[in-house]
Amino acid sequence: MYEQISRNKRWTVLLIVGTVVVVGALGYLFGLLLNIGPVGLVVAVLIAAGMSFYSYRYGDQLVLRAARARQVTHDEEPRLHNIVEGLAIAAGVPKPTVYVVPEQAPNAFATGPDPAHSSIAVTQGLLDTMNRVELEGVIGHEMSHVRDRDILLGTVVATLVGSVVLIAEFMLRWFWWGGGAFGGRGRRREGGEGGNAFAILAVVGLVLAILTPIIAQVIKMAMSRRREYLADAEGALLTRYPPGLASALKKIAADTTPMRVANNATAHLWINQPSRVPGEGNHWFESLFSTHPPIQDRIRILEEM
Repeated sequence: MYEQISRNKRWTVLLIVGTVVVVGALGYLFGLLLNIGPVGLVVAVLIAAGMSFYSYRYGDQLVLRAARARQVTHDEEPRLHNIVEGLAIAAGVPKPTVYVVPEQAPNAFATGPDPAHSSIAVTQGLLDTMNRVELEGVIGHEMSHVRDRDILLGTVVATLVGSVVLIAEFMLRWFWWGGGAFGGRGRRREGGEGGNAFAILAVVGLVLAILTPIIAQVIKMAMSRRREYLADAEGALLTRYPPGLASALKKIAADTTPMRVANNATAHLWINQPSRVPGEGNHWFESLFSTHPPIQDRIRILEEM
């Protein structure tokens, strides 16, 4: 279990570094194509920083509103509040605000920029179908996300990926509206070698503008999957009963109720990806872009603990 936790933390660091490198490289290359040198790198970093700040400041409330989550009191949901409070004490973090999502599909998510301003939301279907140890397993998983600041981490990576897509879109529009041709004529006037070098740079830039958003999305999805494995392991440590979460995941996997609030923007936050069409299997290409690892693999790892 501890080796699983260490391995996933190492992978998370590598994926974040990889995303930052992609943002910087794409911005720098765009700067070269526009003949402004490293200014493109500075602009890329500023875009990423601005988007990250906005997501950090307002992202959690947007997510809760999108899910139509309703804050509940201790009198309304005493069992849920008692479990959240007990696991918050075990995790050494302030008790998150508790929400219920009016959906019958069993699912849950955590959000918030830091443990002191965090929230845990569960669907009504989760409350109706889980016994106490299964609900503790799910809340332990989400509490691990809170303690590890996964929401902030996910926000940073998501905005970095958004920056990559934005810069790539600028590059593609520049090529489409003749920026490459205009720059090429200027370079050709400077001489053959300069023109050839610019042509090669333009081709590389065009290829990267097309491929980089796909690569960035794969990095984002891979990081989300690693954090899910990590939250499973740490959640089992919090509850000290891995079969509880394993049993909960089995019930979640067996449920075929669609979620009305499911969308791609928030899919990575839920304990199980809510946008799946019930009854269909995962093709290998679809799994590449999935925000969650196969739920059967997660159950198997928990059962081996």
